Amino acid sequence: MKRCLFILLLCAWLAPAQAHKPSDSYLSLAVHDRQIEGQWDIALRDLDFAIGLDGNGDGALTWDEIRARHAAIAAYALQRLQVTSDQGACPLTAVEQLIDHHTDGAYSVLRFRADCPGGAAPASMTIGYTLFADLDPQHKGLVKINSGGTTQTAIFDPDSPRQTISLAAPDRLAQFGAYVKHGIWHIWIGYDHILFLLSLLLPAVLLPGLREQQHGLKAAFVDVLKVVTAFTLAHSLTLSLASLSVVSLPSRWVESAIAASVILAALNNLLPLFRGKRPVAAFVFGLIHGFGFASVLRDLGLPQGSLLASLLGFNLGVEIGQLAIVAAFLPVAWLLRKTWLYRQVLTVGSVAIAVVACVWLVERIADIKLISA
Repeated sequence: MKRCLFILLLCAWLAPAQAHKPSDSYLSLAVHDRQIEGQWDIALRDLDFAIGLDGNGDGALTWDEIRARHAAIAAYALQRLQVTSDQGACPLTAVEQLIDHHTDGAYSVLRFRADCPGGAAPASMTIGYTLFADLDPQHKGLVKINSGGTTQTAIFDPDSPRQTISLAAPDRLAQFGAYVKHGIWHIWIGYDHILFLLSLLLPAVLLPGLREQQHGLKAAFVDVLKVVTAFTLAHSLTLSLASLSVVSLPSRWVESAIAASVILAALNNLLPLFRGKRPVAAFVFGLIHGFGFASVLRDLGLPQGSLLASLLGFNLGVEIGQLAIVAAFLPVAWLLRKTWLYRQVLTVGSVAIAVVACVWLVERIADIKLISA
């Protein structure tokens, strides 16, 4: 009875991980003197929840249903985006709407134009972003601005809905810091990456094959260091190769392989699949996860003028976010290592992680949604 109750509580804790990723939108602005060309990719599932796109209520969106709501989509989105130059407001006008597919589903692609006042190109731009702010406090807007051959990025959310961005050549140090923040944010919202890492870390405070006996704290730390270092080296390698377009793999293959890696890492806590070779497994699977990390950089864009610095900043941010998770996990695991609760977390928790990852795997291979976000 206790185990059943624990499973229910753990599944409730894992419920946020049912969705592959939180709600995001991708906004690109190209500044040409006083004119701005914009493209805004917004998830259809989010728009359906906000304004209703499924006309017949059958749970499947058709092109005719989406096209019938084009005016509503444009009105809803553009009312929640304000662009102001240093010389005044830049009115937004919808141009066309298309459909595109990201790794987590179909997106509406809203293209628009803005004409800014004044006789010269703006020196700065203030963006007000409140899309889904009243519906989803976790929503993020990834914004990329191209102006005069330079690329700048920003992340908007309900807590930071308004930012002023200089269109002059960006300060290299500030740009590096921005990509560090992007990397930290990406690892913290990457549920599949987090569950993979936790699956590998769960046995760290226990002796292999002797769950009733515990490592010393130093031995546990060394074990964690080996796993994290192997994972870091591997995903840093493929993140760099993919971001620099040296190697490219289909996103569905990558996302499916990441889900499979989570399943295997969780099952290893129940069956000795890796037989004491968790660092080796972390390295092999880390190569796959690196391609997943690279996907967000493709959406943000790497500025050509400081490509390597921005890539390094993003990679560093991923590591900082990863180490923060380890720092939060290891002391708690060490304190609880002798308790009934920790043994349940190791066994039942691993089962729950494997089940969630199995759902991801089926969804990603078949391109379907088994559990609504």
